[in-house]
Amino acid sequence: WKLLPTMNSQLSVCKLLTHWNSDLTLVDGTKECIYFVGNSLGLQPKMAKKYIDEELDKWAKTKNVFESYIRAMGIKSPLCVCVCVRTGAKPEEVALMNGLTVNLHILLLSFYKPTAKRHKILLEDKAFPSDHYAVESQIQLKGYDPKRSMLLMKPRPGEEVLRTEDILDTIEKEGDSIAVVLFSGVQYYTGQLFDMAAITKAGQKKGCYVGFDCAHAVGNAELKLHDWGVDFACWCSYKYVNSGAGGLAGAFIHEKNALTVKPALTGWWGHNLKTRFRMDNEMDLLPGISGFRLSNQPILLVCPLQASLEVFAMTSMAALRNKSRLLTGYLECLIQHYYNKDESQPHKPYVHIITPSHPEERGCQLSLSFSVPIAAIFQELEKRGVACDMREPNVLRIAPVPLYNSFSDVHRFITVLGSALAASKELQQ
Repeated sequence: WKLLPTMNSQLSVCKLLTHWNSDLTLVDGTKECIYFVGNSLGLQPKMAKKYIDEELDKWAKTKNVFESYIRAMGIKSPLCVCVCVRTGAKPEEVALMNGLTVNLHILLLSFYKPTAKRHKILLEDKAFPSDHYAVESQIQLKGYDPKRSMLLMKPRPGEEVLRTEDILDTIEKEGDSIAVVLFSGVQYYTGQLFDMAAITKAGQKKGCYVGFDCAHAVGNAELKLHDWGVDFACWCSYKYVNSGAGGLAGAFIHEKNALTVKPALTGWWGHNLKTRFRMDNEMDLLPGISGFRLSNQPILLVCPLQASLEVFAMTSMAALRNKSRLLTGYLECLIQHYYNKDESQPHKPYVHIITPSHPEERGCQLSLSFSVPIAAIFQELEKRGVACDMREPNVLRIAPVPLYNSFSDVHRFITVLGSALAASKELQQ
């Protein structure tokens, strides 16, 4: 279950934290730091540096580095096949290319075809900012007003996550005016795992295209993009897929759309490989997502992705999800036991979990809100060698990633959290 030997040691996190906070006097140098921020940047695979050095060496010696593109350029490449296994797609439905937001724009250019009657895009009110901006700009690009064409879903008053029945009800009521339903697979702030199958079925029943930003879902949840009939999807690879900051992203178009939805922008890399080098400027467009590729993949970004996917190939998403349910459940249990609100101790700081408690409605992330300001808690955790993620206004995102985190990490975190809460309380007094 624990594949840490294939990932760089968590002790390196101490070095990383020194760039953020010079006060690390409370770090126990005999123990590994606790890295619970894989939902933002995954640990570095140990083979990543080796593969990058190999390519740099080939380049320095003027070898034909173009041959290395075979790793990522074709649908039969090991990288593409491994990504398909992680996303539940067919090889011809997936391409590795660009960055996440670039891919989202490219896909929306083709899937968002607004009309006077059907011009809205349905998404979460608190979608990740880049998704919100992409949707807003695509609506404006097509000559529509985001105030009328962006349909934003909010949780019910007093609630923190969206109910599936409310999403389906909105699609049923508004579906005739919706061109595209676009949700995240896992909501970045709350950690909610959406019912992608149900949303896809409901949206398509009303004549909408349905797509997902799977940035927080790939490598975290079991996906079945093909079987669910999802029209399109895109994702980054530097979170749970551990390819490094700015890593090579991915995109998916279901085979049913391969011949009917064509790219609005074309490039040489979307040309059929069999005729590409004729250089006759007569486009022989590949069907489906392969035709959406504009240019070749940067080989230095391919290398760490290859290193990471080799680690994933040692296990399965079913095994990782099994551990994830137990690992995240263990964290939830300990938080509720030690840090729940206690009416008999009104001055005791407490923690509230906003992520859904049902294991099938979340990945490995728990989003925690606190009864006290989180900035001091975050700093105290850093001082003690805990890497996590703070999100305004009052949430710490904690992600025990099953690929490399352990139950011991969770237990130690609970102890360290107690010390951080106590220290932050003293600072406030």
